[in-house]
Amino acid sequence: MLDRHDSAVRGLADACRLGDPTALRTALEADAIAVCDGGGAVPAALAPIHGATDVAALVADLLCGRPGTELTIEAVNGRAGLALRRGGQALAVIAVKSTGARVAVLWIVLNPAKLTGWHRR
Repeated sequence: MLDRHDSAVRGLADACRLGDPTALRTALEADAIAVCDGGGAVPAALAPIHGATDVAALVADLLCGRPGTELTIEAVNGRAGLALRRGGQALAVIAVKSTGARVAVLWIVLNPAKLTGWHRR
């Protein structure tokens, strides 16, 4: 049985797979926050992104509809989170904080140096 956090992460992943902007916004708390870590190696937001509309746009740009990629639900920091891979190579790992049935905070790691442990052989 899924707990509310797992359900919130699954809702976000499903919305991303569908590429549905309305579903993405609905999966997020109105005051959702996203924090990106590109490590200066890849393009990433330099400041936190605030609000469901802007966070949904960021998620859509980074995670949704990227050809040849696979978005999976995986344990990240001990809770359900997301991993995006292409050809087994991790492109992003996302830790999630939820409040109830919606996602409140996303920590999006894009820094290639921090993703090596997430690659699949």
